[in-house]
Amino acid sequence: MHKISKQVMNKKRLFSLMVLTFAVFGATFYATAQEGGNNEKPKNEAAKPASAEEAKAGKEKLDVAKVIFGHIADAHEWHLFSIKHEGSEETPVAMPLPVIIYNPDNGLSVFSSSNIAEGKEYNAGNVTYVLDKSSSMKEKIVVKGNPDAKIYDVSITKNVLSMLISVVILLVVLLKAGKKYNAADGIKAPKGMQNFLEVVIIFLRDEVGKPCLGNKYQRYMPLLLTIFFFIWINNLLGLLPGGANFTGNIAVTSCLALLSFIVILANSKKHFWSHLFNPPGVPGWMKPMLVLIEIISLFIKPMALMIRLFANIMAGHIVILALICMVFIFAAINTYVGAGFVPVSIAFAIFMFLLELLVGAIQAFIFCNLTAVFIGQSIEDPHGHEVHEAHA
Repeated sequence: MHKISKQVMNKKRLFSLMVLTFAVFGATFYATAQEGGNNEKPKNEAAKPASAEEAKAGKEKLDVAKVIFGHIADAHEWHLFSIKHEGSEETPVAMPLPVIIYNPDNGLSVFSSSNIAEGKEYNAGNVTYVLDKSSSMKEKIVVKGNPDAKIYDVSITKNVLSMLISVVILLVVLLKAGKKYNAADGIKAPKGMQNFLEVVIIFLRDEVGKPCLGNKYQRYMPLLLTIFFFIWINNLLGLLPGGANFTGNIAVTSCLALLSFIVILANSKKHFWSHLFNPPGVPGWMKPMLVLIEIISLFIKPMALMIRLFANIMAGHIVILALICMVFIFAAINTYVGAGFVPVSIAFAIFMFLLELLVGAIQAFIFCNLTAVFIGQSIEDPHGHEVHEAHA
């Protein structure tokens, strides 16, 4: 009887998970569809005459590339969705973010991004700022009439705000779990989130820290845990409806890779550099070529960290958005074909969404693991190499 009731409970949990997944995906689908409808037409397409069917239906042709890259690109406002009114007008619902610009000729300017949204201009003394959206991957603020003028944009963009949110979540969750450990003095068994975090931390310690770093693992565990949880939380936040594509930004992953590279070089030992510039057991005529290869491989390590995380996260977002846009592509051909393709598109998109949940954790683990491997190589002690060279 107990076994049957347990199976029923498991089925109920599975059903609840499916309902939650459909709800989250439905919200994502709605937000993305609204966002796609809010995008302006490119200038080079504005002058093109609409086809007879489009003119009759009064519909604007969907620019799939602009919808996808507009979603994954950074922005000076956080667009949520659009409210469609009678006719073809739409009102975007977006959260304006602070714009902070330093101009060597005009000084510091701080204003809301709503002042330059929808073709508006912001006058700051003798300079007028406008928003340039000519690039599908990145929008930027330029000086009107002189787009090549040198300015320093340190605004709180969508990705920056997402990073700050993830940092707050990281601090709240981990500090709360740490306080519980201090209050219990290690006597009480962990519960809830504390129990989950303990499992993850012990796993990273036993499977990453100790094998790669040996008896020096405790010194580097705070760095490895911070990297793992920071990347994982941002990967999950990017899958929420209207979320930012933070870890799918090459600038973000390059900064994370640079941090790992600095730690690797700062903690490297003499043994590491001697193997780099004087490989043991290699004929003299081969050493110059091998040293060049070793130096190149030293810089390839952070590049591999940077590209792997960036490419995997961005590709997942693109695939999900492409599957959603296929509904509108088929609907433009025929309304019934588009409606018939909706279940197929949703099924594949949900599968990719669940896969991205797994990929988010895997990519955080891989970045953490490779960082530990590279640090372990730089702090490695000699293991009989000198004895081998003496005998040789």
